[in-house]
Amino acid sequence: MTDQQVADRPDASRLVATDVSPAAQSTRLADRLAGKRILLTGVTGFVGEALLHRILTQLPTTDVVVLVRPKGSARGNDRIASLLGKPIFREVVEAAGGAEALIGSRITVLEGDLSAVPDLPDDLDSVVHCAGDVSFDPPVDEAFAVNVVGTQHLLDRLAPLGPNVHYVHVSTAYVAGRRRGSIPEGSLDHDVDLDAELGWGLAQRQILENRSRTAEHLTRLRAEAEREHGRAGLLSAASSTEQRRRAWVDDQLVKTGTERARSLGWTDAYTFTKALGERVVERFAAAAGAPVTIVRPSIIESALATPHPGWIEGFKMAEPLILAFGRGELPEFPASADSTVDIVPVDHVVAAIVAVLGERPEPGHPRWFHVSSGGRNPLTFSRLYQVVREYFSRHPFEVGDRGAARLPEWRLPGAQQVERLLATSERAHKVADYLVTHSPRADRTRELARKLEQQRRRLEFLRRYIDLYREYAQAELSFNDANTLALYRRLDPADQAAFGFDTAVIDWEYYFAEIHCPAVTEPIRRMDRLRRARRGSSTPALRRVEADSGDSSTIAAVFDMDGTLLSSNVIETYLWMRLQGLSTAERAAEIGRVAARLPGFIHAERRERSAFLRSVYRQYDGARLADLDELADRVLASHVLARLSPAAVRRIREHRAAGHVTVLLTGAIRPLTRPLRTLFDHIEAAELAVDDRGVCTGFLASPPLVGESRSAWLRQWATENGVDLGRSFGYADSHSDLPLLQTVGNPVAVRPDITLYRRAKKSHWPIVDWSSSTAATRTLAPAGDPR
Repeated sequence: MTDQQVADRPDASRLVATDVSPAAQSTRLADRLAGKRILLTGVTGFVGEALLHRILTQLPTTDVVVLVRPKGSARGNDRIASLLGKPIFREVVEAAGGAEALIGSRITVLEGDLSAVPDLPDDLDSVVHCAGDVSFDPPVDEAFAVNVVGTQHLLDRLAPLGPNVHYVHVSTAYVAGRRRGSIPEGSLDHDVDLDAELGWGLAQRQILENRSRTAEHLTRLRAEAEREHGRAGLLSAASSTEQRRRAWVDDQLVKTGTERARSLGWTDAYTFTKALGERVVERFAAAAGAPVTIVRPSIIESALATPHPGWIEGFKMAEPLILAFGRGELPEFPASADSTVDIVPVDHVVAAIVAVLGERPEPGHPRWFHVSSGGRNPLTFSRLYQVVREYFSRHPFEVGDRGAARLPEWRLPGAQQVERLLATSERAHKVADYLVTHSPRADRTRELARKLEQQRRRLEFLRRYIDLYREYAQAELSFNDANTLALYRRLDPADQAAFGFDTAVIDWEYYFAEIHCPAVTEPIRRMDRLRRARRGSSTPALRRVEADSGDSSTIAAVFDMDGTLLSSNVIETYLWMRLQGLSTAERAAEIGRVAARLPGFIHAERRERSAFLRSVYRQYDGARLADLDELADRVLASHVLARLSPAAVRRIREHRAAGHVTVLLTGAIRPLTRPLRTLFDHIEAAELAVDDRGVCTGFLASPPLVGESRSAWLRQWATENGVDLGRSFGYADSHSDLPLLQTVGNPVAVRPDITLYRRAKKSHWPIVDWSSSTAATRTLAPAGDPR
């Protein structure tokens, strides 16, 4: 039968099984399913876990086969044993004598994956397919591979078992896509060419991988990476280029899937591929003459009652929005006030699946069930907003020292106005970020960078969820659930109480205020309490250096000089040296000459650190190296020591006391390091080239150690000296020092520039402020650091 024939077949929702006798209708579900063997997929997921719990606890003589893939070193049995260790399974596990006993008696683990489904046991009575990609924005190839190909692989294994195995396919009500109005429980009316779309979707990754490697595309990505990371070195920029290429491919896979889905009438690749997965099931039912049921839940959220009120695994659709609103971070939402948000508790979904298992449909004629609430118990966005706002008004989040989070006032103006507001905020952030990134480093600049980073995360969150949920927030759908209600009414009265799934009885105000919101906010409140107890922040503290049980002589502490130990730079130190012995007029002339060249120096420094150093050191042309050494010892020492951070000196002495090897690694010329000789076991500095008279030529004896060359030198030096870099420390201030800091196991950012500051925050490195004007360290990390 062709796809069109399947779609044109009379509404199969009218073919609900009628072969259930009055006697059978009055039989309890536990009796109907006694001795049955049911295969479950997706058992480690939200719905699958809840279904397994329901079967084990309320269907005591029903056995389960679970299809589970190995994960890392954990085999399928290990994963199920771990699953059974969760609190909701405690009673049934204890009653069975432990997880292994339960697995041995009622659970059979079938190790495999939807990409390679093994042969199925030949004594199955039913299969419930819960597995699938449930994210709303999956890469299109992955969505097809899981929701379409995975379903086909499972059905291919099911077919040899004959037409007696009842196949239950868990889909989503939102396969209706961008349709409007009442949605019946039946086959979707569309003429999409399943095979053509499947071939297209699976091919997209390779197509986009090829496009991402074109010269034009790589040139653009490399230019972006070199602008941001060129100072750290070309390999750092190359690594960033590749990261950007891969991110582009992933992003395009999502966008391509979304656009193709919308061009055909669906909201996104998730609903599109779930709809095509249903078509695969319909094909199977027609070809194999098998009994098939398709269950379509709407938005599944926490349990109303079972396993316990508020039970939920991970965040689903509503939780990120509820939490962001409660923290005052979701200023508006692109929904119409009268639009329905169709939510159903997970225990209602699972109860409906159990009821479906208790009735055998007519072979070859699929039946559909919507498990939804909007048709008979609608919850509008306006009503949801009022309930959630009232909850947080009574139970606010505490935000730092500011007290209760300020709740936004939603006007629910619709998607267009929210998009304009968000786009304006994104443009403003981009301008502010550029200005801060190119501002001189200072405490105020870093504080602005920190706030901008928070704002960036907030804007990215808003962009992601507004783009993701806009279609659902504007959906004007009403899922007809007549079949589901009829199924419920056919249950024995005792089963209606034990396996209730009539969503019309849900009191939404009670559900959100007393069950759902407390359940999803409690983990966040618990984390907030722990943070307040620690009085910490997201930046790790700088721990005290102490000798350890190993060989301390294999640990190095590597320090940059300018900007890290000293509040100075190479131009300033050049002037210190050059101005000595000059008259007032000569000093003014020299300062003016350097000032005139300053824009060129700055441009060179931003473009390439080594070129900048070479241009500055050209100024030493004609100076005698011996005179520079003498000048450094006689005059410069006092200037260096005056600008040397006392906190830095204490840190160096801590390392020396612990038996560590202290290393000064700098791009400054060696004469400038002479005042620091007593603090370091080894100093690696720039060497000025001299002629046979000892006069500087204006060139260096070898390339300066900057960016990646510092990391390369350190690795070689560590190998030659038996130093364990994984246990060693690194201290630097500039983004150009990123390769150096990445080389050691204990990196520390010292008064970092904005780019390094952001990387340190992202990597959770300690950030310290070693000021030369105070005898104490002021740490940008948590209070309570050793000082």
